Amino acid sequence: MTVEFKLLKTEANTKARLGKIMYNGKSYETPMFMPVGTQATVKTLSPEEIKETKSGIVLANTYHLWLRPGEEIIKSAGGLHKFMNYDGPILTDSGGFQVFSLARPKDITESGVHFKNQYNGDALLLTPEKSIQIQEDLGSDILMSFDECVGLPAPYEYCARSVERTLRWAKRGKDVFHHNNQILFGIVQGGPYEDLRRHCAEELVKMDFDGYSIGGTSVGEDKETQYKMVEYSTPYLPEDKLRYLMGVGDPIDLVENVIRGVDIFDCVSPTRLARHGHAYTKYGKINIKNNKYKTDFTPIEESCDCYACQNYTKAYISHLIRTEETFGARLLSIHNIRYLVRLMEGIREAIKNDNILSFREDFIKNYYGGKND
Repeated sequence: MTVEFKLLKTEANTKARLGKIMYNGKSYETPMFMPVGTQATVKTLSPEEIKETKSGIVLANTYHLWLRPGEEIIKSAGGLHKFMNYDGPILTDSGGFQVFSLARPKDITESGVHFKNQYNGDALLLTPEKSIQIQEDLGSDILMSFDECVGLPAPYEYCARSVERTLRWAKRGKDVFHHNNQILFGIVQGGPYEDLRRHCAEELVKMDFDGYSIGGTSVGEDKETQYKMVEYSTPYLPEDKLRYLMGVGDPIDLVENVIRGVDIFDCVSPTRLARHGHAYTKYGKINIKNNKYKTDFTPIEESCDCYACQNYTKAYISHLIRTEETFGARLLSIHNIRYLVRLMEGIREAIKNDNILSFREDFIKNYYGGKND
């Protein structure tokens, strides 16, 4: 059941790519948005509901599953697929983002990163080898190399040292990887610096990974910096292998980075926004808690085919969110994920027709046109 990727087309006027992922007798088209299931679950949703949104790959978090319930328990259950009852492809991160979000500079050493278990206070050391072992035990299909994710702004000298460490860690992880129906990605780091991004990408390609991620984004940078970091990375990655931009999910960022040559994306934003009462629509993001929605008996979006829009009104969902009923967050999560999946469907159609730039123009005109909140 190893994941395989086939590049079908590169758009005539841009770097936008159309591809196909083959897994367990099924195919999944790219570009693709992937929902995040940090604790082996996409918050508030069942695996069946995820499938109904027409999502493909789902993510799980290596670091958090290492802490709870532990990779040994998941392995004894038969791996993540059986543990969470999901038969589609599963991708696990490496714990590298937690280096940015949870570790302090003094915790980062050549051997690995020291953490304190937030649940019992135990001292932990996550190494490149340990990260690969955990992911192999979890039984995910797509594994990530352990990397140092640097927050921005960061000086050139620090990013340069970080890139070299990330490359050494990538080799250490690849050296212990067993290829048991799993594939392993290298992660391009380098902050906002073009020469570092190019160097990191070229050195990772020499190691011949199964796919490549662009890391160090969504760590405090503005959009133009994010787009530049992608532009500094994708030209040096193989045409025939998957390209994954980590942690990016704002709708405009999906459009812009597809144009720059990215195939797959993930982000917690659709479910996180849902829990706070926000919904994506063609005409921008809305806050369902606004008073005008109390008596709005129309769907979140008339043109949306998701379960929430087909069965419930803004007034009802507004009531649920205001009364802190979980069903409200669940409905908005279904809608937001389906919105991003539908956005990617539109992007794929635009690439097929060689008009992704016109698609971007129309998207910006509608999404930022001011018709909603």
